[in-house]
Amino acid sequence: MHEKERHRIILSAVQDRPVVTVVDLCSLTGVSEATIRRDISTLHMQKKLRRVRGGAEAITPPQFVGLAGRPFSVNETLRINEKRAIARAAVEMCEDGDSIIINGGTTTFQMVHPLANRRLQVFTNSFPIAEHLLKHSKNTVMLSGGTIYREQNIILSPFDNDVTRNFYAKRMFMGAQGLGPIGLMEADPLLIQAEQKLIGQADELVVLVDSSKFSQRSSLVLCPLDRISTVITDDGVSDKTAAMLAAADVKLIVASSGSIQEKGAAS
Repeated sequence: MHEKERHRIILSAVQDRPVVTVVDLCSLTGVSEATIRRDISTLHMQKKLRRVRGGAEAITPPQFVGLAGRPFSVNETLRINEKRAIARAAVEMCEDGDSIIINGGTTTFQMVHPLANRRLQVFTNSFPIAEHLLKHSKNTVMLSGGTIYREQNIILSPFDNDVTRNFYAKRMFMGAQGLGPIGLMEADPLLIQAEQKLIGQADELVVLVDSSKFSQRSSLVLCPLDRISTVITDDGVSDKTAAMLAAADVKLIVASSGSIQEKGAAS
């Protein structure tokens, strides 16, 4: 990741939270602590943030605390070809008339293009997904209720009495911060709470993650592996990861720009 991209992520992160740690920034950017400390020093000298012990804070502290994790605008530029291939494979699982849930995220957002020719009932907590489908498709679209989080472009509610409980889906399609032996991981407690409600409304859970997500971890587990029906990823997935999913009876679909390969849970 180039310096300019790292600085953009760092400045966005300090606007999300009162203080962001070096460890948090390493997780967001994928670079070493030494590199992050140099970046913080540079931005401190430029008076774009304030260096503090173990991290950084905004010059003007944010009035609204956002969610942990990279902003949508940053994530949508990363591994775009892999995300498009994964999204195409996800849409191939759908048939006209299906009721589906699409969770907000930059990989799931790529589903909107192949969905343009479909007629489904789509429930989503993503503003960009809902807007695109309304403008460019004949799908029926329902949005969840709650607070809009601008950085991630999603709508989340901590309350049980929102419209989530009134929608049933054959499948839920979602991304994640990480996926490992202990299950699906996310970075923010509010995301966990909202997404667990959505998962409960679907028969099948289909996870859309590029292969880099198998090496990423978080302190928060959204659900165990055995709740996942299918994982769709790119051809960078390792044999070790494939074996892990097979052991948990999770079907693996490997999507590349040229083709889609399906691997059964027991293979």
